[in-house]
Amino acid sequence: MSSVAQVMRKKIEKIAHNAAVQEAAKRMRDNRIGSLFVEKNGHLVGIVTETDVIRKAVADGKDLGKLTVDQIMTSPIVSIESTRTVQDAHDMMGDLGVRHLGVTHGGKVIGLVSVRDLLVYFKRVSEPKITQD
Repeated sequence: MSSVAQVMRKKIEKIAHNAAVQEAAKRMRDNRIGSLFVEKNGHLVGIVTETDVIRKAVADGKDLGKLTVDQIMTSPIVSIESTRTVQDAHDMMGDLGVRHLGVTHGGKVIGLVSVRDLLVYFKRVSEPKITQD
C-alpha cells in the first residue's frame, strides 16, 4: 500500500493567524481547497477548515469580517508521519473525525492529505466492480 507521502499535496496553503475568517473563506473558495494552515511568527499553529468556518462562525451568526482565523482554528494540527500508509491516514481520520491531516517528516509539516485525496487514491487503485456489456 502507498505511503501518505505519495498521495499528499506538497503545496502548503497558509494564512496569517490574525486574518479575518472571511478572507480565509474566500481563499479556500478561490483555490478550491477545504483548509488552510494557520501561521504565526513563521510557525504553523493550527488549521482552519470549511467545517470550522461553518460550525464556529456562520452557524453562530458571527461577523466573518471581524472574527479572526485564530479564534476558530483547530490547534494543534492533527498530523500523520509521511511514511505511514494511506490506510493509516484513512483510519486516523475516521477515528478522530477529521477530514484533513498535516503530513510530517521529522516533526515538520511537509504537506497535507485530505479525505478527498484518499477517495481519489482508493478509486484509482480499486479494480472496476461494474462492467459494461
